[in-house]
Amino acid sequence: MTDDATLGEEFRDDGRGAKTLPPSLIKALSRQDDRKAWLSVLSLLAVLAACIGAAVVWWTPWGILPAIFIIASRQQACFVLAHDAAHYRLFKSRRLNDFVGRALATPVGISMRTYRVVHRLHHNHLYGAQDPDIPLHGGYPRGRRYLIRKLLGDLTGRTAPKTFAYFLGAPAINDEAPGSNRPLHDTTPALRRAARQDRLFVVGFHLGAPLLALATGHFLTYLILWILPLCTVLQALLRFRAICEHGAVKDQQSPLLAARTNLGPAWLLWYLFPYKVNYHIEHHLYPAIPHYNLPACHRELQLRGLLDGAEVRHIFFTTELVSADPVPAI
Repeated sequence: MTDDATLGEEFRDDGRGAKTLPPSLIKALSRQDDRKAWLSVLSLLAVLAACIGAAVVWWTPWGILPAIFIIASRQQACFVLAHDAAHYRLFKSRRLNDFVGRALATPVGISMRTYRVVHRLHHNHLYGAQDPDIPLHGGYPRGRRYLIRKLLGDLTGRTAPKTFAYFLGAPAINDEAPGSNRPLHDTTPALRRAARQDRLFVVGFHLGAPLLALATGHFLTYLILWILPLCTVLQALLRFRAICEHGAVKDQQSPLLAARTNLGPAWLLWYLFPYKVNYHIEHHLYPAIPHYNLPACHRELQLRGLLDGAEVRHIFFTTELVSADPVPAI
């Protein structure tokens, strides 16, 4: 939990029965470094600018297609850094944290302050009836064909409206619990008010952006190099990452088994799990630790044997696990 979080705004550490690191070490790992945060933000913007610029210069299918896939991965990176901001862990200053978080989230269709409310429920009620993310990652493995069908649906853009509705705070239907969750109800009035204002801003931005692109003669570029990856490839990346983090877990009641840390080649983690979000067990254990300190947290847990038997896998083995055929009910 962040030190200054109030009831109705907190992200709880998931310590359900797990041995934990010393409090002094957790405090040290939770310390924020604005220089590292700026390095993450600026590196993200630099890759986006370079990729879009290269595609504009080499405006051919061979230049545009790779750009779409790289841009989509950096759109997910925008989400990941906005996720840190939603946890109040991007910058020390709350005002700067929320300003940059919203600036990264808004162009990718996310209301960061609304997501903050929704994401609290995921952390505080992981795999419980109030977890709004179960429809995305619950029930796996469901078979290779099922997973491929879902990812193809994402790549065609069919699921994009539902994704954006989620990030704007729409109720999340949970097939494993009766009724629906309304995440905005479980928070403080101040957060609800901020979320409502932020949603209006995001909607206004995405109504105005295409008009501005049209007025400046860049509508086709905007459509192909931003909206197309946003509504297609990004949707598949978001789904696959969420399933790898929480799908086909062994024990929904254990913090070491209800989330998964994925390891693998640096280039693949850069693409699928930007900014250390692959250290997902560590993130759920200690949500106050900023992304750049998660690898150190992982090492400390390993040195103390606290990850023995935990869901720590190579991404290739995770892919096999989540795409396996479901086990028949006895």
